[in-house]
Amino acid sequence: MQKRITLFAGHYGSGKTNIAVNYALDLAKKGLAVTIADLDIVNPYFRTKDSMDRLEKAGVHLISSAYANTNVDVPALPQEMYAVTEDKSRYAVVDVGGDDRGALALGRITPYILEENNYDMLFVANRSRPLTADAASALAVMREIEEAGGIRFTGLVNNTNLGPLTTPETVLDSLPWIEEISRISGLPVVMTTAEKTICPLLSGRIEQVMPLELQSKFWSESI
Repeated sequence: MQKRITLFAGHYGSGKTNIAVNYALDLAKKGLAVTIADLDIVNPYFRTKDSMDRLEKAGVHLISSAYANTNVDVPALPQEMYAVTEDKSRYAVVDVGGDDRGALALGRITPYILEENNYDMLFVANRSRPLTADAASALAVMREIEEAGGIRFTGLVNNTNLGPLTTPETVLDSLPWIEEISRISGLPVVMTTAEKTICPLLSGRIEQVMPLELQSKFWSESI
């Protein structure tokens, strides 16, 4: 069943921000009241705020640093981030900062998330990234994030891609890798993601495929 809070975390460049944006928009399409919170205070480049117009048109409320997408980008989070746990009338999608450093900010609201106990913490994994190219390395990154944020992962998202060079085979070849991560972590693979034009070519070959519309920066640099 859909949990009220869904958190996406992973290694830098794993694509968690883009997935968080798409996931929030998907919830809004289902008629749910949705808030998306950008807790990434480490990497100022790929920000949830890049999709602000799309989110606003869909009725998704955005919480992000006042300095995001400006010439002044400081490690500061808005007081409004506590609405993620305080306003239980809305579903919340949280973009957690990359790696253990980025997950430190999550620690501020972790006690309230654990108290409510209505959340999913999903590890976004990309086999194409060097520090998560094998299952053991990916598990090490997971444990570092868990320790920094004070919350355990509940599932996995396979977001293996090569940017605009991604083919169906890129995604299919990653299946044994994500299944190995699932085996050694004991966590289920919740979904596999792919750019929306590739998804029809994966139909019937992979279960639970989530189509992604990419932010402009991601299309030119990374998914």
